[in-house]
Amino acid sequence: MTAEANPPDLIPAPRSTERGAGTDFTADARTTLYAGPGTGTTERWLRSVVGPALGLPLPPGETENAENSLTLLVDETLEPEAYRLEVVGGRGVEIRGGSGAGVFWGAQTLRQLLGPEAFRRAPAGPGAARALAARVIEDRPRFGWRGMMLDVARHFTHKTDVLRCLDLLAAHKLNVFHFHLTDDQGWRVEIKRHPKLTEVGAWRHRTKWGHRFSELWDEKPYGGYYTQDDIREIVAYAAERHITVVPEIDVPGHSQAAISAYPELGNTDVVDTSALTPWDTWGINPNVLAPTESTLRFYEGVLEEILDLFPAETSPFVHIGGDECPKDQWKRSATAQARIAELGVGDEDGLQSWFIRHFDTWLTARGRRLIGWDEILEGGLAPGAAVSSWRGYAGGVEAAESGHDVVMCPEQQVYLDFRQADGPDEPMPIGYVRTLEDVYRFDPVPPGLSPEAEAHILGAQANVWTEVIQERSRFDYQVFPRLAAFAETVWSALPAPGERDYAEFEGRMATHYRRLDALGVDYRPPGGPLPWQKRPGVTGFPREGAPPNV
Repeated sequence: MTAEANPPDLIPAPRSTERGAGTDFTADARTTLYAGPGTGTTERWLRSVVGPALGLPLPPGETENAENSLTLLVDETLEPEAYRLEVVGGRGVEIRGGSGAGVFWGAQTLRQLLGPEAFRRAPAGPGAARALAARVIEDRPRFGWRGMMLDVARHFTHKTDVLRCLDLLAAHKLNVFHFHLTDDQGWRVEIKRHPKLTEVGAWRHRTKWGHRFSELWDEKPYGGYYTQDDIREIVAYAAERHITVVPEIDVPGHSQAAISAYPELGNTDVVDTSALTPWDTWGINPNVLAPTESTLRFYEGVLEEILDLFPAETSPFVHIGGDECPKDQWKRSATAQARIAELGVGDEDGLQSWFIRHFDTWLTARGRRLIGWDEILEGGLAPGAAVSSWRGYAGGVEAAESGHDVVMCPEQQVYLDFRQADGPDEPMPIGYVRTLEDVYRFDPVPPGLSPEAEAHILGAQANVWTEVIQERSRFDYQVFPRLAAFAETVWSALPAPGERDYAEFEGRMATHYRRLDALGVDYRPPGGPLPWQKRPGVTGFPREGAPPNV
C-alpha cells in the first residue's frame, strides 16, 4: 500500500490514509453488518441513522469479514479511541477500534466516505449501490477531551435540539458535552427536593433583546427546564454516541435564579433577597451565595440528585462554575466576615477557595472529579480540582505547571458566540472577531509549557454562550462551520509544532459543507452568502438595536 496522493476530504483529517489493493467495494441492499462484542452502539447507530439515509437495510451477518459485508470489531491492541478502517477491494469493509468508542469514530469516517447522502435526515427509498475505493485509514485522537459547552440558562435549548447537538458533536468526533444548566437568568434542571428551583428559578419576567448594552426588551415571560426524565434521556443518548456529559451547577456566583427561588441562599444581611427574580439581562451579577452551612447543605442536596441523573460511568466530572463571583456582598456582610474569621481563610478570595474546596472534597468522596472555571485558582486551588481555562491560557498554564489537569477554552480563540466578521451584515455582533481560520489556528498547548505540564492538558472545548442565541438557526450560524475547524484542532495531529495548512483545510471543507447541508445546518459560509440570503422571504437575523425579523 502507498500513501494516497489525493486522500478523501475527511473532517477531521485522519493520521494516515493509504490506497489498498483490488477494485472498489460496492455496498448495496445485500450488504450485511457483523457486529462483534462491544460494538453494539455503532451497530445500532449504523442501522438507525446511516442505513436509512442511504436506503440500505444492513441485515445481520453471521461471520466477520464475509463477502459483501461490513464488520465491526474491538481490537484491544489499539488505543481506546483509535480505529483502523479498511475497505477491502471487492469484498467489504472492516472497522477495528481499541474500544467501542474507537469503532464508533471509525464509523463516523465511513459515513463521510459514503458521501453527503449518508447525512440525510429523512430516510431514503430503496438504496442505490455505494462505491468505496479500496484503502486503509488509521487514526487516533490527539486529545482525550474534545468538547463543546452549551449554555441553556440564558436561552433555553429544547430537549430535541440538545439531542440534535449531540449528533452534530458525534459527527465531528467530539466526545464531551459540557451542559451549563444554571445561571442568574434561569435554573434548567428539575431538583425534586427543591421544587421552587424550577417553579420560580426557571422563569424570568422578560428578556434583554441583544447584548447587555441593548435598550431593547422582549416583554414576554421566558423560561423552561428539563425534567429528570429529560436529563436521563439526554445522558443515555450521549452515551450511545460515546459522549461524556459534564453537568454544571454554578456556585457561588451566577446564582440569582437559585436565590430568587430560595432567598435564604443569599446574603440576607446586606440585600433584600426576597425581592429578587431570575435576572432579565446579561453580565456579572452582584448577588452571590451566602457562605453558610445551610447553603452548603442545600447544594449538597442538589448535587446528590445531579449525581443520580449523571452516573459516574458517563459523567466522571462535575463542573461547579466558580467564575465571576463579585465579593462586594461578602465584604459588607457580617455573616461572611465572621465566617472568614472562623475559618481563618484570610479574605474573600480565601472564602471562595473554602467554598470550592468543600465541594471538591464532597465530590471526591463520591467518586467524582470537580472541574471549575479558572477563577477557582484564586485563594488556592482545591487539591483534586481540574480547571477550565477561559480567560486566556494563563490560568491553564498556572494550573498545569502546579500539577492540575486543564481543559483549554480561551475566550480569545474558541468562544463561538463571538462574531465571525466585522461587516455590516453580522447579526448582533459581540466580542472578538474570530474567523474560521482563527479557530483553525487554535492550539490547546501554548508554547513554552514544560513536558510535565503539557501532560496535564486534557484537551480543549469550544464554548457557546447564548445571550444572543435565541433559537436553532442562530445556534447553527454561530457554531458552524467553526466547530468543524475546532474539531480538527483537538482530533488531528499537528504536521509540525504550530503548523496547520488552512488552504488544504478549506479545500476539504468544500465537501464538508455538502454534509452540513444534508444535515440541515444553517452554517455561515466564510465570505457568504449568509443563511438568510439563501432563503427567500427571510430578511436576516436581527442586529443589536433592531427588532426581531426572523
